[in-house]
Amino acid sequence: MFVKSFAIALSLVLAGTGIASAQTKKPKQTQAAPAAAPASPTRIQQFDAWGAYSYQSAGGKVCYVLSVPTAKAPASGIDHGDNFFIVSQRPGQNISYEPQAMMGYPLKENSKVNVVIDNKTFVMFTKDKAAWVENAAQEPALVAALKSGHSLKVTATSKKGTGTSYTYSLKGVSAALKQIENCK
Repeated sequence: MFVKSFAIALSLVLAGTGIASAQTKKPKQTQAAPAAAPASPTRIQQFDAWGAYSYQSAGGKVCYVLSVPTAKAPASGIDHGDNFFIVSQRPGQNISYEPQAMMGYPLKENSKVNVVIDNKTFVMFTKDKAAWVENAAQEPALVAALKSGHSLKVTATSKKGTGTSYTYSLKGVSAALKQIENCK
């Protein structure tokens, strides 16, 4: 199950990379340029609930950590699909510790995703099945909150209007992030 989820997460990370870059770095760009297919990802190490991974892309080495939810709401009646919380490093593109929420379903257009770590809330913008920190200057604060936090909850609204929430364990996130610190 984890291998399948991992493969799905990787494809979503790759698809989302161009979108996030287009949204946060070049607001007038509406479509990301197609990227070359990456080599297969390598699992660096698993740290409790968080795994550290890397792969080689056309833009250089990419490293990331990801986790899957420990709880989903509503608990029944809907197909949540595969959901992930990811933090990636792309040194070849000068991107450090970019948080991203990946959902297993399309998100409501122009909606926001809220990430709550303990009592700190971070707002993310959405595109298709993914969400990124609305104010990129808040990314370091979100990553710091992950490292020092006790609980992570992500709330979103599906394209159908269904409110959802996901709880993630933060056990192992600091060690996983440390593992990709020197991604080159």
